[in-house]
Amino acid sequence: MTACIVGLAHSQFGKLDTESVESLIVRVANAALADAGIEAKDVDEIVLGHCNGGFTAQNFTAALVLQANPAFRFKPATRVENACATGSAAVHQGIKAIAAGKARIVLVVGVEQMSKTPPAEIATALLSASYLPEDGGTPGGFAGVFGKIAGSYFQRYGDQSDALAMIAAKNHKNGVGNPYAQMRKDLGYQFCRTESEKNPRVAGPLKRTDCSLVSDGAAAVVLADVETALRLGKPAVAFRAAAHVQDFLPMSKRDILKFEGCTEAWRRAFDEAGIDLYDLSFVETHDCFTIAELIEYEAMGLAAPGKGADAIKDGITQKDGRLPVNPSGGLKAKGHPIGATGVSMHAISTMQLLGRAGDMQVKNAQLGGIFNMGGAAVANYVSILERLS
Repeated sequence: MTACIVGLAHSQFGKLDTESVESLIVRVANAALADAGIEAKDVDEIVLGHCNGGFTAQNFTAALVLQANPAFRFKPATRVENACATGSAAVHQGIKAIAAGKARIVLVVGVEQMSKTPPAEIATALLSASYLPEDGGTPGGFAGVFGKIAGSYFQRYGDQSDALAMIAAKNHKNGVGNPYAQMRKDLGYQFCRTESEKNPRVAGPLKRTDCSLVSDGAAAVVLADVETALRLGKPAVAFRAAAHVQDFLPMSKRDILKFEGCTEAWRRAFDEAGIDLYDLSFVETHDCFTIAELIEYEAMGLAAPGKGADAIKDGITQKDGRLPVNPSGGLKAKGHPIGATGVSMHAISTMQLLGRAGDMQVKNAQLGGIFNMGGAAVANYVSILERLS
């Protein structure tokens, strides 16, 4: 245990026409410091998670965090990127700085503004997270990539449309309780299950309700070493484990239906934490598409290969189930501003463990697990958090 989250902030996610990347960064950076009770001058290092595959013209963004406070001037600030896992890459980079003794307090910000980019350009930008020599011509962009994964899963294990609709309905129901979520509407199973004018087919067997939303937003966390966290004398959350596993980019080099990088990241995190899956109180997992959450059930050990549907059909992953998955509504309801997503997962999990999650709150939350994924199970990050006693 080398790092703790001692402060956090979270913007609304959605189509934020009046915001910019800079304004979002400034807002959450200042709010996170205020929540931590820490002044800007006491921050040792800044890490910004910002993917920006062409979403905004301003591409050199690490120093934009300095716009939040003049006291940030001359402090090291670095932008990190690892596709849709960019936010967790930033958090883990902050943990490493503390573990190396290079910093005692690190400000981590994740941000993305996507909605001002034309849809065709968004699709091209997102598809760049695939292996272009093999998948660069995939119709439907990254949705098309996961549509192919879903089609292959159905071919191997049978039609899973019921399970995917149940996952979508669960996450939208949970999202009603998330004040930051882009879509706070309980769509219901029948709407998610039925192809319609309002829920058209997007790619392969995936419908609109199977796909996460294009979104703008930001989140921030303040990290501190344990000694500093205890000295602050306020509730904090500690990292019990943090694991990062990178897999091959070409899907042709692996069995894409196994998400083996996800499995390995969870295994390493469980070994480091000295726990197993059912010691967790909840999991926030990367449901960029419902088929991803289904396969992640299997990768994390909730179900055997091809049996992920059992986890949702048996109620295990419901908010009141044995292991609630995405009590925040996940990317499906919350939205998926690429660079902000992983930081958001850490911020909301911290809220859960501190009893600050409001209508999202999981009863008696003690240990939280986070899985954030870049590409099709290429960049795999797992964090395990617990309240600092």
